[in-house]
Amino acid sequence: MKHVLLGPVLRAFFRPEAEGLEHIPKTGGAILASNHLAVSDSFFMPLVIPRRRVTFVAKMEYFTGTGLKGALKRWFFTGMGQIPMDRTGGSAAQAALATGVRLLREGHLLGIYPEGTRSPDGRLYKGKTGIARMALEAGVPIIPVAMVGTDIANPIGSKMWKPTKIRVKFGPPLDFSRYEGMAGDRFVERSITDEVMYALMELSGQEYVDMYAAKVKESSTNGQVAVPEPREAGRMPETKAG
Repeated sequence: MKHVLLGPVLRAFFRPEAEGLEHIPKTGGAILASNHLAVSDSFFMPLVIPRRRVTFVAKMEYFTGTGLKGALKRWFFTGMGQIPMDRTGGSAAQAALATGVRLLREGHLLGIYPEGTRSPDGRLYKGKTGIARMALEAGVPIIPVAMVGTDIANPIGSKMWKPTKIRVKFGPPLDFSRYEGMAGDRFVERSITDEVMYALMELSGQEYVDMYAAKVKESSTNGQVAVPEPREAGRMPETKAG
């Protein structure tokens, strides 16, 4: 996908550029924590990393279809670095955490969107703490990643992508080894997640909103307008966990 099928086409039309590739470890597990502006984020982030594969956790349903359509879908998502999560042990959230920790311990680069869903309006929203739990349990660093321009190339609801310049910015790794053994402490996990979101805010230049993006989308679907309270709009994520 990266070098033969999709990669050359994406490079020709979107001319993606990467900054900070020196922050990507040559070996070993690490979390790539990215803002999430468009579906195309999952195409361009792995594309600009030349020597390593990025893995994402995906729904099992993507891999269990039957017939030709099911086989093509399975082939496509496998080629895109998607790994099905095993939900036999519980909920989707717990399954994603368990699968993520396993992949990290096996030495994979794991792509994660801490916001949990695409931004509804281009702003950066509150991160979910699962990313902190995985980093602590697997003992790996978190590398912030800022996608720039994907929302222009692939706006929400669009069926065709518009050729435009794409930039992917990798920040310095965030090391949380000082909290070893504290996975499950919700205050530590929230502080770590806020630190990651602060790094993403600085790297991407996005405005930060202290609300979950899913909550904003739900309010919009119900015909309501989710307006952040003054404390929510003005609050910044913590710069240091602790």
